[in-house]
This record gives sequence, C-alpha cells and structure tokens, in this order.
Amino acid sequence: MIVVIIAGGSGTRLWPLSTSDYPKQLLALAGEKSMVQNTYERARRMSDNVYVVPDISHAHHIKDQLPELGDENFIVEPGRRGTANCIVAALAHISKKHSADEPIVFLSADHHIRDTEGFVRSFQVAAATSEKYNEIALIGIEPTYPATGFGYIHRNGEIDGQANVHRVESFKEKPDFETAKSYIASGNYLWNCGYFVGSINTFLKEMEASAPELKENYLKLCAIDDPSSDEYKDIYLSFENEVIDRALIEKAKDLAVISASFDWMDLGSFKDLHLANESDEQGNHFRGNLIRSEEVENAYIRNEEEKPVIVIGLDNVAIVNTPNGILVTRKDLSQKVGDIVKQMNKELEK
Repeated sequence: MIVVIIAGGSGTRLWPLSTSDYPKQLLALAGEKSMVQNTYERARRMSDNVYVVPDISHAHHIKDQLPELGDENFIVEPGRRGTANCIVAALAHISKKHSADEPIVFLSADHHIRDTEGFVRSFQVAAATSEKYNEIALIGIEPTYPATGFGYIHRNGEIDGQANVHRVESFKEKPDFETAKSYIASGNYLWNCGYFVGSINTFLKEMEASAPELKENYLKLCAIDDPSSDEYKDIYLSFENEVIDRALIEKAKDLAVISASFDWMDLGSFKDLHLANESDEQGNHFRGNLIRSEEVENAYIRNEEEKPVIVIGLDNVAIVNTPNGILVTRKDLSQKVGDIVKQMNKELEK
C-alpha cells in the first residue's frame, strides 16, 4: 500500500490562525503537533511509502515539519489546480517508482481523527476491496447529525456480504436541513469525506472511461523527467482547476464505499475547532497567555501574542488574536469567516 497526503489547501475559514502562506494543515489545532504531522503519523501506520502533495507557496513549511521525508517524497504543485490534478501528479510520480497495481490511499492533511487503529483497519478493507474488484474504493463517515455542510454518498447493496462495504448508488450535494434529516433517517447515506483508494491502473481505467482529459494530463506529466523543470511547471499550470469528485469520481460507473470505523472531524470552522479540543466546566477552551475572562461560557479563546485579551459576559463566541489580525464571531456563524476574508483580501489587493 502507498499513501499520498494532499496538503495544498488554503484554509481561510480559520483565519487569522490560518493564512494562504501558512494554512491550517501546518498548525497545531488539536494537540501539540500540526495537522499534517498527525496525518503523516497515521499514514506511516499503513505504509513505509508516504508521499505529500503541497502547493509551492508553502512546500518549504511542509518539508520543515516532515524532515524525515526525502525530496523524492514531495510532489510539489507549481500552482493550485485542484484535487483532480493533485491526484494526477501523484499518480505520474508514483508510476516511475512503484507497481501500477499497488493500491494508493489518498488522504487530506487537515482532518482530525483520534482512533488510529480504526482508521488503519478501514483503509486496509478499502485497499483489499479496490484490488479485488479493480475499482476505486471510497471511505464514508456514518453521519451523527443532519449536516448541511457536507456532501453525501448514497450506498446500496452489500459487497460479498460485508456489512460495512457497499456499492455506491449516487452522490448528493450539500443538502438543506430537512433533506439531511431524511438521509439520516434512511440509514443509507454516509458523509463524503474525500478519501479514495485505487491503483494507478484502476484510476487510469476510470479516467479513460469517464475523464479522458485527466488521463491526457497524466501522460503529459509522465513524459517529463524533471518535475522541477519549467516544462513541467508550464504544462501543470495549463491544466483546468478541477476537484476530483466532479472531474472523475461522480462520473465513475463502479465504485465501492467502506463505512468508516473511526471518528472523523473536518476542522472547517471555529465551532468545529472548539469541539475538537477539551473544555472546562463552563464549556470554555482557552489557549495562549494573558487571557482573562469573567462570566464567559461556551467560548473558544486563543491568544497568539504577548498582549492581554480580556473577555467579559459573552457566550457562544470564538475570539482569536494573532499577528495576522483579530477575529470575534459567534461560533454558529463562524463558517462565514472564509468568505469575508476573501472579500477583505480582494480589497487589500486593490
């Protein structure tokens, strides 16, 4: 088994902690190690062959955090061209070093997972399923509440009588609340967390059938010997920016999905970040120095500077002070942070 960690996201929803140059996968958000370091540790439990795909803007930071990996284990994007081309680049790179039939696990660098044993077991099942049927296998998360911020996988029909392995019936976009409730009630839907397992040959078979432009991109990259060359950069930057779900996965004819046997959290907002960390009796999580509070409940407060932060009489808030800026938000509205940051950046660029 080979593991590829996709580590190119920008993470603006967690501004001012996360920035385009130093995004959330580089930060210690739940514990003392960064998200990518924790992901790498889980990956090493599955394989000795681990590759990382960072964007060029923060590749040097990723390399600093993973010093045990050699340069040949980093597949650097010359610029962001979406997860579809991240995967194409990884397949092209791996094709020159490994068998085209060996299962490859694709992971996101910024997910919070505690149950490493269950994580490894789920991917072992996915790899075995992908090998046996020569098709891409996905991992889906059993939903715990009617989330409207995730896509869903509709599963239908067990494979080989295994209770946690099913055929994929269809994909559903982020639903409204009532639709999400109906998904939960049916018991036939999983959260789509963006995990994929398949060999080079399996991916190429699906690309040939459903996304020939991705196979063409793969062949173009395979033909270049030096991935640091201007030729590689120019060709890669000529690709359309595409996510793998729409470019390939949702078009594929035969897919398997494994129900995850581990906990999972996408730290996409400060509400999520608060849930991923321990809180005191008042439901507060404080991180950093010089924080003082009075009559504060259910708050996430983080201070990254040596100046006092005082909070009085608030609840359900996230307050974050860093050298990049200050954020004060109701936690239930914190998913709006990314949109506002993008607007602010456009204004600052004028």
